[in-house]
Amino acid sequence: MDEQLNRTLDQATHAARAAGHRLADGFTGTHQLSDWDQVVAAIADADRRSLEVLRPLLERARPQAGWVEDELADGPLAAGEWWVADPVEGAINYVHGVAEWAVTATLVRDNLPVLTVVHLPVTGTTYTAVAGQGAHRDGERLAVSPKTGLRGAYVGTGQASPRESAGTWSLIGRSLTAMMAAAGVTRASVPATLQLIQVAAGRTDGFWQHSAVRSGLLAGALLVAEAGGTVTDLHGRPWSLDSTDFLAATPGIHAEAAGVLSSAVREG
Repeated sequence: MDEQLNRTLDQATHAARAAGHRLADGFTGTHQLSDWDQVVAAIADADRRSLEVLRPLLERARPQAGWVEDELADGPLAAGEWWVADPVEGAINYVHGVAEWAVTATLVRDNLPVLTVVHLPVTGTTYTAVAGQGAHRDGERLAVSPKTGLRGAYVGTGQASPRESAGTWSLIGRSLTAMMAAAGVTRASVPATLQLIQVAAGRTDGFWQHSAVRSGLLAGALLVAEAGGTVTDLHGRPWSLDSTDFLAATPGIHAEAAGVLSSAVREG
C-alpha cells in the first residue's frame, strides 16, 4: 500500500471517530422536534458540531486536497484531490433519535475515490476501503454475498436529498414496484451509505438510487467495489461522477437488477 495513503487512512479514521464521539454525546435516541424549521435547524447544528472536529483534522492530514463545501452536490470535481465528507450521513435519522447515522470521509483523486472511512458511532463500528486494497470492517476483510439470482435477493433504494424533483419521486416509485415484483423483498431507507455498507458486508445484495449526490455514493461505491461487488449506473455502464443514477450489487444479481431497473426508467 502507498505508505502516504496508508497514513492518510489512519488520520481520516481518527478524524471520523473524533467527530462521531462529539455527535454521540448529543444523541439521546429521542426528539422533541415539532415542525420542518426545527428539523432543519437541528440538522444544521449537528453538521456544525461534527465539522468543527472533522474538517480541520482531514485538512491537516491532506493539505493539498480541496474541500467540497456542499455535501448534497453532484457531478464531476476539478482535477486533483478532494475531501468529500458528510459530517452526519443520515442526519434526518440523527435528529429524530434513529440510530442509523454515520460520519464519512472519502478522498477523491481525479474524480475517483481512493480511500474512504465510514464510522458508526452508535455501534462503534468503522468501515474502511482503499482502492486496490480491499474493504474492511474494524480490520476484518469484507466480501459481497454469493446470491446468484434476483428472486430472493435483498435489495434496497432510498431518497437522496430533499432537493429531488417530482420526476425523481415518480422514478423511485416505478423502480421500487418493479424490484418488489422481481426480488420479493425490498427496503427503502436513508442514508445510502448505510445501505451500501450492508451490500459490501454481504448482508444485503444490492442498492440503487435515482440520484448522483456525491457524499452519499462515493464511500459506498468504493466499499462495495473493493468487497467484490459491481458498481454501475442503472443501465449497466461503469458508474462515475458524471452518472445520473447508481446501482451497486453482488455480481450474481447485477445484470438482472440492471435489466429490471433500466426497464422501469424507460417506462417513464
